[in-house]
Amino acid sequence: MPKLKTKRAAAKRFKKTGSGKFVFNRPGHSHILTKKSRKRKRYMKKDRVVSEAMLDHVKRMLPYS
Repeated sequence: MPKLKTKRAAAKRFKKTGSGKFVFNRPGHSHILTKKSRKRKRYMKKDRVVSEAMLDHVKRMLPYS
């Protein structure tokens, strides 16, 4: 069986926590921030845990994490 390749786009977006969950940053917090409300920008700062529905997809994209 050959080695599996890691999807590099996913590797840049997701990281694994100590408990085995995957977290990612919310999108939309890099530019064009003047039109977004303070509350919305504050909400986008926080990391988010990958949902159970998407967990299998993320694990498949990151086989060695």
